[in-house]
Amino acid sequence: MSTHDNPHDLSSESKIAENTGFLAKFFDFSGHKTKASTEVVAGITTFMTMVYIVFVNPQILSAAGMNAESVFVVTCLIAAVGSITMGLVANLPIALAPAMGLNAFFAFSVVIGMGVSWQVAMGTIFWGAIIFALMSIFGVRQWILTSIPASLRLGIPAGIGLLIAMIGLNNAGIVVANPATMVAVGDLTSIPAVLGALSFFIIVVLAARGIHAAVLISVVVVTALAALLGDVQFSGIVSMPPSISPVFAQLDIWGSFNLGFAGVIFSFALVSLFDSSGTMIGVTERCNMTDDKGRFPRMKQALITDSTTSVLGAVMGTSTVTAYIESSAGVAVGGRTGLTSVITGILFLLVIFFSPLAGMVPTYAVAGALIYVGVLMSSGLAKVDWEDITESAPAFITAVMMPFTFSITEGIATGFITYCVLKLGTGRWRDIHPGVALVAVLFLVKFIFVDGH
Repeated sequence: MSTHDNPHDLSSESKIAENTGFLAKFFDFSGHKTKASTEVVAGITTFMTMVYIVFVNPQILSAAGMNAESVFVVTCLIAAVGSITMGLVANLPIALAPAMGLNAFFAFSVVIGMGVSWQVAMGTIFWGAIIFALMSIFGVRQWILTSIPASLRLGIPAGIGLLIAMIGLNNAGIVVANPATMVAVGDLTSIPAVLGALSFFIIVVLAARGIHAAVLISVVVVTALAALLGDVQFSGIVSMPPSISPVFAQLDIWGSFNLGFAGVIFSFALVSLFDSSGTMIGVTERCNMTDDKGRFPRMKQALITDSTTSVLGAVMGTSTVTAYIESSAGVAVGGRTGLTSVITGILFLLVIFFSPLAGMVPTYAVAGALIYVGVLMSSGLAKVDWEDITESAPAFITAVMMPFTFSITEGIATGFITYCVLKLGTGRWRDIHPGVALVAVLFLVKFIFVDGH
């Protein structure tokens, strides 16, 4: 009997072939103790956990007046470009896509709240991404990360989480505006409220059971129920991608380049720094790639990739791009190299042809996803030192001011100022890093000389 008749020998030969080809050498499968089939499964897993963004991002940015179909295509394209580039350049299993939270900040706080055009607002994203890229290239990013106290680092994502949870509740009609009490409970018997609540419960139950595609399943189920109830119309499954010309290169770079938008630009840069860096460290820690200072292999390439992708995203017509914590789902099933990210990016390219399905999704079908992301982002508050009021109060103020003012910028500003005032007032001025003091002073200047007029 030949060796090919022996299934054990065939299996061994397959494993050898899988780890000696071009992909194996390029991505260093042996060094990462992985193989092609594992990386492919990991890439699919990561994609399934984060594909919800192609439905959510157009919903949010369309509130700012942007063409939803064009944003859908751009979301798929930038997620594909960012993820594939991350895989090829940095060889890390980290996928990129437009950031949750910052898209809501762009649409509701900057465009609607400040009353500016989405083109000007997109310009602020561009400048924030440029600053973000320069910080990555010149190593300033690491210095800022180590200078900002934990209380503020924890309060910022928590506040963003509360803000997008409020948007989700409002999209479902569960929380509505009220002139007497500011907010109130909406009609809980309406289709949006019932299906919006259902979307949240489906996600949490499935996530608790370890199902990675919980958000996607929830969006599909609720949209299907909405169609059965006649609340949405079936418009097909596949089609050629819509044009991106309504949003591509439409940003107003120079209209956004003024002192009035300094706080917004700084907020986009600062939040991107925390969000993306924290995610990368978290994912690489799960791969056992980080050292005791949070550094990981090809860190500079990864940081430059995500920041430059944000610049490209602003030009193409979408909000800030970031590394996705959902990448950890792919890592959990064995993803260890950039092939995982490349597979995820390729799948995002294929989704472009399913725009009719994206157009069917009602706002309340993604409400549960927004609330769920809010839960995840708020969990960091558990790590705040609540025994030290000079640490817990700034974290609390940072977190609550974002949903209460409907602005990430105001939350960051009041958090930094509160931190410095409390440390000075209690004689603990040595706790204030010069970088933190500088940011607080700049925000004070903004409040007094810019917002005060």
